[in-house]
Amino acid sequence: MIPYTIVHTTRYRYSLPVPHCQNEAYLLPRSWERQQCQTSQLRINPTPAVYQEREDFFGNRVVHFAIQEAHTVLEVRASSRVLLSPAVPPPLQASPAWEELGRELAYSLDPELLAARQFVLDSPLIVAAPAFAEYAAPSFSPGRCVLEAAHELMQRIYHDLSYDPSFTNTATPVGEVLSHRRGVCQDYAQLAIACLRSLGLAARYVSGYLETASDRTGSASLVGAAASHAWVSVYSPGQGWVDFDPTNNLMPTDQHIVLAWGRDYSDVTPLKGVAFGGGGHSLDVEVEAKRA
Repeated sequence: MIPYTIVHTTRYRYSLPVPHCQNEAYLLPRSWERQQCQTSQLRINPTPAVYQEREDFFGNRVVHFAIQEAHTVLEVRASSRVLLSPAVPPPLQASPAWEELGRELAYSLDPELLAARQFVLDSPLIVAAPAFAEYAAPSFSPGRCVLEAAHELMQRIYHDLSYDPSFTNTATPVGEVLSHRRGVCQDYAQLAIACLRSLGLAARYVSGYLETASDRTGSASLVGAAASHAWVSVYSPGQGWVDFDPTNNLMPTDQHIVLAWGRDYSDVTPLKGVAFGGGGHSLDVEVEAKRA
């Protein structure tokens, strides 16, 4: 198990006082079969009058908090320590043919397939469309193994898109990302999901962090390591959920720490809320994820 310490700081500065705000945070890492969250806490300034943690539909940890005093700066700092077990990517050729899996996801009553089926359906930010199926088609030739095809799709998205933080925001439609071939990790992941769902396959959105320290290998950090990151998981019977990171053109092993997963970005937004007043605002985000 690899120990990681993570510090994620979000800071809003307002031009006018905010007398009241309500917020929801997905900033506490979940524990699952390859990851154990040992400690985690949110430090919020000003101190919230209301603070409640719960588990959402997908098993993620979500915090609701409300601040009921006037403020011009809101700072939310999440500090966590997790143990991560390195992943060994499964043999891609051992997965079923993608058409066969699509039929099983559509009609099978097997409990595992039924649980995966929810990630075939449209979600708030990702709606299946012929354009996505057409883009995916060269990778999904008849009878090809689903994970082998998904791996090639990841490679094509990596090479076809330009990483451009200035082009998109959290509300940019996936269709525009495909048309302009530009975006950030959220867009790379959601484009991959849109392609897979348009073929009747199950894919989910994963929010998390990348290792930011490079001293261990002497190499540069992966793209997206300076902020929260996103990638995609593809379902394959008998192999479970298999991760692909199209932003970095790799299958995650030991540098990806999971925060939460859902249908798309809207299910696992790191921090969102409603502020009354405040005028204009600026936002600063700092992320550090280091091996302990």
